[in-house]
Amino acid sequence: MKALGRNRFRRAHAEQFLAGHGADRIPHPGGTLLAHLIRVADVLADWDADENIQLAGLCHAAYGTDGFAQSLLDLPERATLAALIGNQAEALVYFYGSCDRAFVYPRLTTTPVLFRDRFTGADSRPPTPALNAFLEITAANELDVMAHNAALAAQHGAALHALFAGAKQYLSPKAWQACDSQLEPG
Repeated sequence: MKALGRNRFRRAHAEQFLAGHGADRIPHPGGTLLAHLIRVADVLADWDADENIQLAGLCHAAYGTDGFAQSLLDLPERATLAALIGNQAEALVYFYGSCDRAFVYPRLTTTPVLFRDRFTGADSRPPTPALNAFLEITAANELDVMAHNAALAAQHGAALHALFAGAKQYLSPKAWQACDSQLEPG
């Protein structure tokens, strides 16, 4: 199966899986969680992110996040998601969902970045490719939320712009351009 066909196949099955786990019934800015997840994956595709990042973006809330507590899967079910989207994409989903935002975000401007796993409390210094993927998914996620909730955009747009400006070394040029043009600078 060609790579593009395999990606479409994996994505279609992931979307069905997410719907089967209730993502199409969970309210989220802009409609449902599933609609949000699809938009995030679409933005990542528009930014030319690789397949694993796109699939991770599609499933980024599977284990819940520091900003969205509702999960679709319990952590002991990681192998189920890995079988569906692949080990690399699932590892990115876990990494994204595990982020202790209050601890990590202020450290994104330091080198090396110290990352705290909110599930385990463990600190690590992730490699640059993991940080790149994390920031791409974070940017796509936040831009979608802000585009669908004017109150949140007014409240958090400037802080998010500052966050992404400080961490732009980890963002692709397309992601940074979108952040810079869509978020209100402080």
